[in-house]
Amino acid sequence: MTTTLLRTAAELAARARTGRRAVVMTMGALHEGHATLVRHAREIAGPDGEVVVTVFVNPLQFGAGEDLDRYPRTLDADLKLAEEAGADVVFAPSVDEVYPGGEPQVRISAGPMGERLEGASRPGHFDGVLTVVAKLLHLTRPDVALFGQKDAQQLALIRRMVRDLNFGIEIVGVPTVREDDGLALSSRNRYLSPAERRTALALSRALFAGQDRHAAQEALRARAREVPATHARAEALSVLGESRAAADAHAVAKAAPGAPAAVRAAARLVLDEAARLNPPLELDYLALVDPDDFTEIDDGFTGEAVLAVAARVGTTRLIDNIPLTFAAPGAAS
Repeated sequence: MTTTLLRTAAELAARARTGRRAVVMTMGALHEGHATLVRHAREIAGPDGEVVVTVFVNPLQFGAGEDLDRYPRTLDADLKLAEEAGADVVFAPSVDEVYPGGEPQVRISAGPMGERLEGASRPGHFDGVLTVVAKLLHLTRPDVALFGQKDAQQLALIRRMVRDLNFGIEIVGVPTVREDDGLALSSRNRYLSPAERRTALALSRALFAGQDRHAAQEALRARAREVPATHARAEALSVLGESRAAADAHAVAKAAPGAPAAVRAAARLVLDEAARLNPPLELDYLALVDPDDFTEIDDGFTGEAVLAVAARVGTTRLIDNIPLTFAAPGAAS
């Protein structure tokens, strides 16, 4: 398969369409995480459909002092990776092509959810993201668009925009791709020195520590559901030396509403240790949130959640997250 490079909206509009069109939006500097998105898109589009990869470094989502000028631009390598992953088209428009006449006066507002976490750290960032995503959805006219779950807040906002504004497009989230050492793949990883990279591993280690604590809490609660809290049962278990385990399990089950706090504490411990490394990790935020609106969950929360972290190592800012599910007390796991 030979991937076609298109530079203008007119060229893309003139292209004959067959089957489903799946779009993967990127800012270039493609890596294996992007390749995974393209391969998923290929599966969704099928042999008769079409996969379009957009490559556009969007100036609207970079704030003052951020890395717009030094953001890597590697179109030749991007084209090769996209082709190997199964893309039919790489659409790489210029800034003037996407924003004719300069920055748009009318933009999409990300609303309150866009002001939390990443939005609080990068004011206006998500307004810029949603504006360019909306424009690229109109220009590419896909049936389905795929985004990585590493940018969990961005994915949630895109889903909300598509739903709230009736875009009629399916949005698919693809799990985060990690390197062998656990670091989430990112175009910004190339900025890290070897020492900075060692410190940066604390992000994923913190998330995994929170995940392990969550799994332990859920396992003890499951154990508690299996062991009736009766005096006769406790006596029988004591003969087998299991009364302490049963009691511990019931204590955890009764304290289950505190599980989110335990998850945060486990992750925070790793990040606090990383703050003392050389070079240190400078934490921006650690949050355990409801993915529907990215507000912090309370200790009685049940359902899907996202444990998210953002930090700076040297001059490089990195983000990461993992999904977690909190079961209701007494519910089957």
